[in-house]
Amino acid sequence: MKATGIEAEHGNAAREAAVSRTLPVERLVLLDALRGFDMLWITGGTAILLGLGKVLQRPWFDKFLEQFDHVPWRGLHFFDLIWPLFMFIMGAAIPLSVAKRRAKGVTDRSLLLHAVRRALIMFCLGTITQGNLLLFDLSKFRPCYSVLHGLAAGYLLATIVVLKVNEKWHPATIGAFLLVYWAMIMLIPVPGVGAGVLTPQGNVATYVDKLVLGRFHYGENTWFLSYLGFGASVLLGVLAGQILMTGRAAKSKIYRLLGAGAVSLVVGLLWSLWFPVIKLLWTSSFVLIGGGVSFLVLALFYWIIDVRGYRKWAFGFIVIGMNSIAVYFATEVFDFTRVGNVFVGHLLPRLGRWDSLVEACAAFAIVWLILYWMYRKKEFIKI
Repeated sequence: MKATGIEAEHGNAAREAAVSRTLPVERLVLLDALRGFDMLWITGGTAILLGLGKVLQRPWFDKFLEQFDHVPWRGLHFFDLIWPLFMFIMGAAIPLSVAKRRAKGVTDRSLLLHAVRRALIMFCLGTITQGNLLLFDLSKFRPCYSVLHGLAAGYLLATIVVLKVNEKWHPATIGAFLLVYWAMIMLIPVPGVGAGVLTPQGNVATYVDKLVLGRFHYGENTWFLSYLGFGASVLLGVLAGQILMTGRAAKSKIYRLLGAGAVSLVVGLLWSLWFPVIKLLWTSSFVLIGGGVSFLVLALFYWIIDVRGYRKWAFGFIVIGMNSIAVYFATEVFDFTRVGNVFVGHLLPRLGRWDSLVEACAAFAIVWLILYWMYRKKEFIKI
């Protein structure tokens, strides 16, 4: 018999309730899939698209490929969102991790010490991947020039807030971080330059970095004052994790994620009229726009994977996401193109404009197969 409207509605509600009850397990699948999607673009996905562009040679596709390169200073491309999305996902996992550990009797002091340890490990790995630590040459050492440095700072600040600040005050804490950072950047004068100068070398965040790092300062990324922005990016993910952990129906969670994303985007776009979107400076408007997009993407993945139950399509992402730090470290330290060329290198001279695409696919296949082997062996590298 065909179900009546009331019975169908009751069935939908029951399914949503089941999703909510099983969330602590499924949420890990969701976050691993999203983390893998994010990491795809810096572990081979972008190189594959660039190779495809060489094959197609179409102006419209070349225009699309502009999104897979960083904006030099002001503005935003898709590629600029990879880092804040990863920080957002990291933040979304914090509430579940804290809740699980507290349920096992772990004290907040132990949780804080664990967070400090993880942050230090991330920072040290960053000095290896992008800081040239293993060159053992002080003239080339860059202690603060790594994505992992920003992840470490944001993660530690967000964890402190989660442990020490009541959950209802987390949105206000994010707002305070962003407002204080805006005030410092716009109101503190740089000697010989003035206040509110947003050029790569004239901003106060770069001035502070140079004071602290001296001859070890390198590049246009900003760090120490930008810790507040990093922390805010991770805390936006914490808000998302808290939404997912509630006992609300799945539809309600999706609406709340979409609402949070819309608010974050709108506020960020409005703020950008006075405080421009600058990733290298990690401006408050950039934090909010990056967080807004992350909320919306998380809502989409949650709806597809957890609510609709379509998970097989995400398996490739999950394999990457479950060893995200390991694959990032490996692809920064090793050139997998050389490994892939062991198998396809002899073909490349004969392939014409297909050579870059085949080379990129081979390199990515090597990376993914290693991760798949680790997945099958349940070898998950955690810090």
